[in-house]
Amino acid sequence: MSRIKTFNLPDLGEGLTEGEILAWLVKVGDTIELNQPIVEVETAKAAVEIPAKWAGQVQAIHHPEGTTVEVGTPIIAIDTDPGAGPLEAPSTTATPSADLPTPSAASLAAVEVAPAEGMVEPGLIGGAAPGGRTAVLVGYGPRTTAAKRRPRKGAVPTAPAGVDHGVVVGDKPAATPTIPAPQVHDRRNGATGGVLAKPPVRKLAKDLGVDLGTLTGSGPLGSITREDVQQAASGASVVVAEPIAATSAPSFGADREQRIPVKGVRKLTAENMSRSAFTAPHVTEFLTVDVTRAMKALDRLRGRREWRDVRVSPLLLVAKAVLLAVQRRPMVNSTWAGDEIVVKEYVNLGIAAATERGLIVPNVKDAGRLSLRELADALTDLVQTAKSGRTSPAAMSGGTLTITNVGVFGVDTGTPILPPGESAILAFGAVREMPWVHKGKVRVRQVTTLGLSFDHRIVDGELGSKFLRDVGDFLTDPEAALLAWT
Repeated sequence: MSRIKTFNLPDLGEGLTEGEILAWLVKVGDTIELNQPIVEVETAKAAVEIPAKWAGQVQAIHHPEGTTVEVGTPIIAIDTDPGAGPLEAPSTTATPSADLPTPSAASLAAVEVAPAEGMVEPGLIGGAAPGGRTAVLVGYGPRTTAAKRRPRKGAVPTAPAGVDHGVVVGDKPAATPTIPAPQVHDRRNGATGGVLAKPPVRKLAKDLGVDLGTLTGSGPLGSITREDVQQAASGASVVVAEPIAATSAPSFGADREQRIPVKGVRKLTAENMSRSAFTAPHVTEFLTVDVTRAMKALDRLRGRREWRDVRVSPLLLVAKAVLLAVQRRPMVNSTWAGDEIVVKEYVNLGIAAATERGLIVPNVKDAGRLSLRELADALTDLVQTAKSGRTSPAAMSGGTLTITNVGVFGVDTGTPILPPGESAILAFGAVREMPWVHKGKVRVRQVTTLGLSFDHRIVDGELGSKFLRDVGDFLTDPEAALLAWT
């Protein structure tokens, strides 16, 4: 069996055909461990880190950062037994040049290609197990704790003079006959010798031709922000004495226009929303409710000792209200499948999240079976993962019902578009102090407006109204609803 194994870009979820290499987390010559993250790839759904299928030493990187690679294409070669001595036929480092000679059949025969998805080695996630195999990417699976990057053993190898192996995009060493060694990305807070920047910021810098190593960041811990990159691209200085407020000002060219490529998450979102808007007949209803008691219930919950370290927000009660309302009106949690309606007993509750890469809708799997505390923990993990840009494709698939919290932007309500395959989506508006008739007198109460969009092929006006009313009743008096409905 060959020592050199070539790892192909796997299908990262739901038949995606390609991915863009955002960042290499290793370089040629590095010793890597099994399941160690080796590359960050952006697909139409998310930016994900791909772990190593084998331990060993990196022999070749076949594609540089910024390259779009089709699924099944070799991306890295690994020597699985580097201590066995020199190779008889050393692997040549890949280069993007089309002028290089094609490898001979003999040299290709010395390289073992990674098995296809669904045929992974036993002992790895997705490998042989009772009941058959499941095509799951190595390193994926049910999350039981907060996601943390495994610290790498050993110090970062010394870089050649003039080359920074921190979080830098666009820097390239002097011309050599082989591909430049990939950058090592150290994202630890306070790490020295590198530039702190999130993957979308690095990608923006690469698109605009900005060298992150020349910038002084205005973000937390001196990190580079989108505004820093945009100012640098327009010729403005970004060296500041203190953080500046985010302006999100676009960078215009000489023609006073800016052209932004539509790709990745934004492209997929546009396709899905257009398909949904012109396929499912949308109806939207609105309900304004007094949530004063719900806000007081949250305050009492925060005051309990066992809840002091838990993130408690109004969204938690809205999510619980939706889950209980589904138990009373299960048809709302269904899918139109042409000649039949598929009603689902489980609820994969989607939460719309606005990120730097665009709108994503990760979901809490089987949320209806979670206790209130478990639901709070799941929502916290979902939001933190989305903000960090680490949401996996698996977390965004299989949703059955969605909540979009427009209230965090100070918006009262909206008419949300259904995610494809779902029959309802609830918009939760801002909670405001307003004059309200309470017990025959006008008083200042905390009020919010709910907006429910639904697929009228499945949910008629009566069912949609009763479901929305159930959610409103829960938020009006959650403690009484919990006693009466459960």
